[in-house]
Amino acid sequence: MTPPRQRGLSLVELMIGLAIGLFIVATATSLLLDRIREHRALLIESRLMQDLRTAADLVSRDLRRAGYWGESTAGLPRGGAAAAANPYTALAPAAAASDAVSFRFSRDAGENHAVDGNEQFGFRLRRGVIEMLLGSGNWQALTDSGTMIVTAFSVTPRVDEITLQALCEKACAAGAADCPPKQQLRSFGVAITGRSSADAGVVRGVRSQVRLRNDVIVGACPA
Repeated sequence: MTPPRQRGLSLVELMIGLAIGLFIVATATSLLLDRIREHRALLIESRLMQDLRTAADLVSRDLRRAGYWGESTAGLPRGGAAAAANPYTALAPAAAASDAVSFRFSRDAGENHAVDGNEQFGFRLRRGVIEMLLGSGNWQALTDSGTMIVTAFSVTPRVDEITLQALCEKACAAGAADCPPKQQLRSFGVAITGRSSADAGVVRGVRSQVRLRNDVIVGACPA
């Protein structure tokens, strides 16, 4: 008599099949979670770098305007009259690096040769946020602590001088402190470091060099 054929799976085969299926599902799930974590980390890093670059660009844009004077030609001597002083040349810091910078530039439609309340500007680091000075005493947040915590903000000044002795008709007296006149080429090194508010382990930084467009003339030719 022929024995009946076996139908279906045995318990052992079923257990093996389930184990293999669970292993495949677990592996696929692990790979998916890794991809999701990598994608999230990339988004956080991209957002942080975008915020840092935006802040650095805004700081650089305003710094370039420092010292702008609507009537800069008044700073040249005419017909024996003394040259007028540029009221917007004040700049801090002047030598050492700092986490704050202050400067001025003219916004007058008609130059009045005076620094108004709305012509004073600056940036500073305060409680993880870079703040921007818009007029006298009016500080506004430039960065958002909800997306980025600024851990370091540094502004380092640099001044290069070019002698203008060739423009003087007479030679300077020996030991003269303010002769010959010199043209000061001013620039700032700006460095910003921040960490993501969503992931404290994501820390990035940016650096830029800002050349001020408005040079300063110091000293004078002998009379």
